[in-house]
Parts: sequence; C-alpha cells; structure tokens
Amino acid sequence: MKLGGVGESSNVVDRRGMGVRGGAVALSGTAVVVALVVGLITGQNPLNLLGMGGGEQRASAPVDPNDAGAVFTRKVLKTTEDTWNEALPKVGKRYQEPQLVLFRGEVQSACGRADASVGPFYCPGDKKAFVDLEFLDQLQDKLGAKGDFAAGYVIAHEIGHHVQNLLGTMDRRGGGKDTGARSTSVRIELQADCYAGVWGAYVKKRGILDPGDVEEALGAAAAIGDDTLQKRAKGRVSPETFSHGTSEQRVRWFKRGMESGDPSACDTFQVASL
Repeated sequence: MKLGGVGESSNVVDRRGMGVRGGAVALSGTAVVVALVVGLITGQNPLNLLGMGGGEQRASAPVDPNDAGAVFTRKVLKTTEDTWNEALPKVGKRYQEPQLVLFRGEVQSACGRADASVGPFYCPGDKKAFVDLEFLDQLQDKLGAKGDFAAGYVIAHEIGHHVQNLLGTMDRRGGGKDTGARSTSVRIELQADCYAGVWGAYVKKRGILDPGDVEEALGAAAAIGDDTLQKRAKGRVSPETFSHGTSEQRVRWFKRGMESGDPSACDTFQVASL
C-alpha cells in the first residue's frame, strides 16, 4: 500500500505496555478455531492462547509508540475513517469514529479479558476495535495471510463491525448459540467482509494500492474461512459449527464490496443464499 501521503488517525490508543489480570474472556473473531490452529502449529496450549490458562499479570517490555506497526495502524485507520465518513451518510447515518486499541498479550474491554490469540476483535460494548500486532504478524506467517493490504483488510473488517453496530445490525446476533452455514453470525461476518471491500474500493480510488494488493486481501479472506481453519485444525469440515463463512464466501463478499464500493450492496440478510 502507498501510505506515505496518508495522514494518521488520532483514534489509536496504545496499551501495549500495560498488563491485565484475570477476568472473563472475550471470545470474539475467529477465537477458538484460530487458537486451536495456532496451538497445533506452534505447540502452545490452546487454553493459554484463549486466555483460559490463568490470570497472572505478565510483564510488558517498553514499546515505541511510533514503530512501524503503530504508524501503519494509524494510517489504515485514517483511511477507514475517510471511507465511512463519506460512505455512511449515503445510507442515512452519520459516522462516529471508533477508537482502535493496540495491545500486547492480553487486554481488558467491555466484552471481558481477551488473550492476543483470539485475534483482532471488535467489542460493541465500548465501540472499540482491538488489535495485537504481534498476533497479526503470526497470523500472516502461519496462515499465509501475507502483505500490508492483507493486514489492512483485517483491520477494515473489524471497523466493518463498528459500522454494523452504528446501523443496529449487531443487534440481530441476539443471545444464545448461533452457528451454522446460514446463521446470523455468518451473515454478520460476511457483511463485515463486504464492508472491508467497500474500504478497499475507497483506497483503490485514492490510488493507494500497489500491484498485487487486492490479491493479498483475497488471500487473507481465504486463509481465515471456517472450512480452511477447521480442515487445518481437525482435518475435516463441520458446516454446522460455522461462524464466519467459508473461504469462498469470504472472498466473494469482500469482492462484492470492493467492486461496488456501496455499503447497500452488503446486506447479507436480504439474500437467501450466502
């Protein structure tokens, strides 16, 4: 991505030097399956990866608030702000910019305590996105989601959940267990992928993309499909437990948002077949 001329968002909060004691775990994003996959690859205990192996405080080394990862995140977040400040009023809603929290190891949110290995996540309770840059690097290295635009897609997907929260779509999730190939959870996640595609259309229009960037995002979407992750972790696929959609679906809905540039094209609740 050509981010040299892009400004930096002021809505990034850096908590990477802070520790957290025990508490409830916020299992968000691709939490359980990703933790299982990374555990199998690295030999770590998946319970520890999910923050269920104890609540001890961990010492954090000092961090540079202006290191490459932090600057990249602030620039990407700025592009999402520009995207949705322009796009959301077209569907009758004013955009309220969220904060994005950088953390390392674990973090406390309104959704509970989350270990880094649950991956980037959005908490509707405090309207904040949370990203551990070290895990994002590991996700790229271990699951093949390579490149800066792939990392940008992951951030844009979480901001897509914020858009859903503003529009009231997150309320459709409701309580209780909601999994399966046609579940509300899958529809919500695929819509967030489509919203990430709307962001992709915006940065493409601004001339920010490098050759190969779109392929990076599509590779990231494919790498974290439920079927791909389950096959890696268990050697088989269980559609009745899907929560995010297949690799093919995630790629297709991202492309739908990017090709249209229109959030109205992302209504996964209006289609019978996902």
